[in-house]
Amino acid sequence: MALHFLRPLLTLLLALVAGQAIAQGYRWQNVPMGGGGFVSAIIPSRTQKGLFYARTDVGGAYRLDKTNARWVPLNDSLSEDDVGLLGIESLALDPKNSAVVYLLAGTSYFSNGKTVVMRSTDYGATFAQITDVTSQVRAHGNGMGRQNGERLQVDPGSSQVLYLGSRNNGLFKSTNSGASFTRVNALNLTTTLNGNGISFVWLDPSSVSGGVAQRIVVGVSRPTSEGPNLYLSTDAGASFSALGSGAGASLMPQRAAYASNGHLYITFGNGAGPHGQEVKDANGNLIRTDAMDSGQIWRYTLATGAWTHVTPAGYTNAFSGISVDPRNPLRLVASTINTYMAQGRAWGDQFFTSTDGGATWTNVVQRGYALGTGGVTWVANSSIHWSGTIEFDPFNTASVWVTSGNGVFRTANIDATPATWTFTVKGLEETVPLNLASVPGGPLLSAIGDYDGFRHTRLTGYAPMHSPSMGTTPGLAMAAAKPKMLVRVGNKMYYTTNAGSSWSPVNNIQGTHGQVALSANGGVLLHTVTVWTNGNAVTTTYRSTNFTSANPTWTVVSGLGNNATRPFADPVNANKFYAYDPAAGKLLASSNGGLTFTAAGSLAAWGAPIGRAAPGRQGDVWIALNGGGLARSTDSGLTFSTLAKVSHASAVGFGKAATGASYPTVFIWGVANGGPRGVYRSTDAGASWVRVNDASHQYGGPGNGQFVMGDMNVEGRVYMSTVGRGLVYGEPATGRLPAR
Repeated sequence: MALHFLRPLLTLLLALVAGQAIAQGYRWQNVPMGGGGFVSAIIPSRTQKGLFYARTDVGGAYRLDKTNARWVPLNDSLSEDDVGLLGIESLALDPKNSAVVYLLAGTSYFSNGKTVVMRSTDYGATFAQITDVTSQVRAHGNGMGRQNGERLQVDPGSSQVLYLGSRNNGLFKSTNSGASFTRVNALNLTTTLNGNGISFVWLDPSSVSGGVAQRIVVGVSRPTSEGPNLYLSTDAGASFSALGSGAGASLMPQRAAYASNGHLYITFGNGAGPHGQEVKDANGNLIRTDAMDSGQIWRYTLATGAWTHVTPAGYTNAFSGISVDPRNPLRLVASTINTYMAQGRAWGDQFFTSTDGGATWTNVVQRGYALGTGGVTWVANSSIHWSGTIEFDPFNTASVWVTSGNGVFRTANIDATPATWTFTVKGLEETVPLNLASVPGGPLLSAIGDYDGFRHTRLTGYAPMHSPSMGTTPGLAMAAAKPKMLVRVGNKMYYTTNAGSSWSPVNNIQGTHGQVALSANGGVLLHTVTVWTNGNAVTTTYRSTNFTSANPTWTVVSGLGNNATRPFADPVNANKFYAYDPAAGKLLASSNGGLTFTAAGSLAAWGAPIGRAAPGRQGDVWIALNGGGLARSTDSGLTFSTLAKVSHASAVGFGKAATGASYPTVFIWGVANGGPRGVYRSTDAGASWVRVNDASHQYGGPGNGQFVMGDMNVEGRVYMSTVGRGLVYGEPATGRLPAR
């Protein structure tokens, strides 16, 4: 008995002795930026008050916590190998059990196109059942038509029956609550020329007989010139027939909404959406261009099969969102998509209400429009656009939600003049972090896709966006010995000498976007630009020593070749720069202020492209080598040694030294001591490591931004990029690192 009692303690002690990675008590959360990405759809529960879900194209699914007025992410436990499952193509609720939610997840270019159906019985808190359906269907949560739907539906007559409309292989059915799926061969359909396939599946709740819905309508993402784009089954999928609508030949069904008086409303647009698309054949030849700039709304009467054209008079725009008041079948709300008309101070989509079943409509944007920022200042100059879904709150139909390319908005009273649309994204973070700088004694500066980045002086509230604005900002660099001086680059370039309080233009730049590096004293700026020519990437690095002048000059750096190398500066010696060449497995170094680079030490090839130099130390260079582990040089890259306890590292960064430590804290994304892949921390220059994230906080790994970086002002805090869950950070739950 005593031995059994002591076994857990002995196991822990042995693990510690063996140097096993034990996850420490860290709390993980987002650096608040506010939305920032495309919310593909919002799905309200029609059986439980206040229950809403949102699905996104690259950031997973969310559930609204109405009590705390914030969105709760549901997919943060996804591993790096399963990062593609953050693309949520469809979401389905069980109408008989409000705790049950299903997700259809997959992204074509991640995780080898892996596609799964996830089932949760606790409102998405956990997904105990995950069915891999890759061999049958291929989802693409970030593909064209991602706002269509919903493609996944639970039968209103049976919780065991689900239908799944695919992009590539027609219609599927499950009779065991999603544990397995079988193709519905009665619908003779595979894919469409635009690759979007089935756009929605609708099951008629009034047709339940024998325990299942008999009437099924399937929308297909193609013009009628390519084939029927609506199909009807009246025998629970045993047979299907084409169902014409009267919509224009170029129009494709987007979404459908059911009215309790026996009508089905369907929106149409001339494309898959949310924007225009060139449709090409397998050889890359142009078949047609779907502009996604025209559309209609039609009403189908279930009892008679009659179609009625109910598009708002005077509008020929593409339509997508459609919802019916469950208390009043004549009251509707609809949204355009990919429309840019006056919307307050900006240009965006239009929203319409009808009280007579679509016979007449009111444009509520033109009647009176006000924007509520929800505390997110940057959205004040933005619009509600790509409005794929618009939904009544089923239990408070004065309230309406609408999705957008930058988040989700809600009006408390759509009949008010003006109706105020409030950015409702607390907890919903869907930006793509591209770069980061923690200024010693100063703020945290972020650089992200689409929306510049922010100057964070605290992490408990939203921060101001960099100004002037330039959109996607891949490059950001700080002068290590003069840390208030930084440079950022996107389609333009700016520098600051006051840690981002204000920015001034850098003129005459030789290319846009790319990466930047600043010498330790801020006197030399390197700008690396990649240009695609005839299918080949050519990378050039330009150098300026007078970039803060009105008319700076630039010269081409020699010795870096045409590979996508990314120079970084020595933090002490202003004459030294380094660049890792992944293809050649070489560390290239410059000792003349970045004028020329020559080969220094040899390394494993195909490591991560972002090298780091340890703060406050000359010539102390670290390179993450992916499967080659983690390499360090203390002689400016002439020689390297690999750290014995790290078997994989795809990102490395530094933070403030721990109390009593003589070396900056090192963070990696990788594998240390044979543990699971994750974020690891070392406070003794890599001699020992401890894991600081856990299985619930993986976020799909650091993604394309590929960085982990410590905070230079807060001990133990670490930041990580993601593919679409924003900038996340972890810090000791106690507020500081454990005593050494």
